[in-house]
Amino acid sequence: MAEKSSEAVLNGAVPGETVKTDENVRRGNWSNQIEFVLTSVGYAVGLGNVWRFPYLCYRNGGGAFMFPYIIMLVFCGIPLFFMELSFGQFTSQGCLGVWKVNPMFKGVGYGMMVVSTYIGIYYNVVICLAFYYFFSSMNSLLPWTYCNNRWNTANCSSVLQSNRTTNMTELSQDVSTLVNSTMKRTSPSEEYWKYYVLKVSGDIGTFGEIRLPLLGCLAVAWFVVFLCLIKGVKSSGKVVYFTATFPYVVLTILFIRGITLDGAVNGIKYYLTPQWDKILDAKVWGDAASQIFYSLGCAWGGLITMASYNKFHNNCYRDSIIISITNCATSVYAGFVIFSILGFMASHLGVEVSEVADHGPGLAFVAYPEALTLLPVSPFWSILFFFMLILLGLGTQVRSAFYYLLQTRMRPLSFSLFAVQPHLRPDVEMMLGFPPPAFFQICWRFVSPSIIFFILIFTVVQYKPISYNDYVFPSWALIIGFLMAMSSVICIPIYAIWKICMSEGDTFWEVSEWTNH
Repeated sequence: MAEKSSEAVLNGAVPGETVKTDENVRRGNWSNQIEFVLTSVGYAVGLGNVWRFPYLCYRNGGGAFMFPYIIMLVFCGIPLFFMELSFGQFTSQGCLGVWKVNPMFKGVGYGMMVVSTYIGIYYNVVICLAFYYFFSSMNSLLPWTYCNNRWNTANCSSVLQSNRTTNMTELSQDVSTLVNSTMKRTSPSEEYWKYYVLKVSGDIGTFGEIRLPLLGCLAVAWFVVFLCLIKGVKSSGKVVYFTATFPYVVLTILFIRGITLDGAVNGIKYYLTPQWDKILDAKVWGDAASQIFYSLGCAWGGLITMASYNKFHNNCYRDSIIISITNCATSVYAGFVIFSILGFMASHLGVEVSEVADHGPGLAFVAYPEALTLLPVSPFWSILFFFMLILLGLGTQVRSAFYYLLQTRMRPLSFSLFAVQPHLRPDVEMMLGFPPPAFFQICWRFVSPSIIFFILIFTVVQYKPISYNDYVFPSWALIIGFLMAMSSVICIPIYAIWKICMSEGDTFWEVSEWTNH
């Protein structure tokens, strides 16, 4: 029955629905499959591969983190990635098919749009900062190299001599003074980030001044995104030939340069040495699962959108395997690049590798710039690094909520592991010519939902108030953050309640029966 209904839907014979064909949908397709694969790789491979994965790796036992990471990839990441590509590709004929048979689950589609909107705004801010550092690197000397600038404080201390001397004896004495000092010291890159770029205020309730240079860079970031999307997949499909491949060129250059630096071996050794005592820590597994979702971009709506431009019989099963493995391999490769530089930085500072790395913005805009000042011809390497960050951010940003809203004519897609699973097997077989492997069917129905439920419960139980360095955010700020986090999830019950209220029937079961047709 499911297979017949799918064929009927494909041919447009859906009761109560207007028949839709390729001619009246006019949404277009990828020019070739390479464009889709590169676009999906650019969407999945992003800033999280560069700073978040290495941080989680050394925080959670180094090489030991690889084990739960791979487990989560196999049993949760790839199956859900394949499912979302299948959803989107099935809509390429201009219909949603049996996967929207229960409109109660359309609220998840709206939730996806909310999440994608937040991600779009957030990523463009990061791209804006990368643009700022990119332009600031176009000097003979990086502005965060020394402590003799007007924004520096008395606590600033650089590993390089203020008179720009590189004599190893004097450098060693400077490092010794820095390490043995009892007063808390800050690096010039940290003060440049806090006191010049951001001009951080003392409290979240104090907005401070508008940074016109950052405002200009933000406008540039939005304009670049507009240029990438001005003609939909016709333009973005061509852009990815460069944006999806150039970061690998930069990573390879930095890797070759990084492994030749003093102390690089210690950094790589720290990266690969497993701490097996942490393998039984539940938090390690939770971090591994969250990183898979964060990195692959599942449940954001972007994968469904991109796959909806595929041809109906495209082998999305093959694509999901290739893209998922490429994404995770990129994370591991970026780890070698990062830890070789961090090992070099730790060697010069005379501290452990774990003491020079940070997570989030601190890694990209404090630790890395500091390390780049220690490289020969530092402006050149800085330009390459921040240009790479721009491309990584753009690869994800151009498939944000605005891409979803402007380029599609579909209503928000339904999404539920349990609701669609009975129809999934025959429909995938109709598209691909073979049924999905039994392993994926088991993951869709049992394994993946259990993992998702575990992450949800673990996140709630292990929640801790957010703080930044020594500053603890006030209660009202935490409430706003909580409401933003809930704004996507709340779409599901709100839409369900609205649908029930608007449906015919005197009892709940009659309403449920009506909404399922």
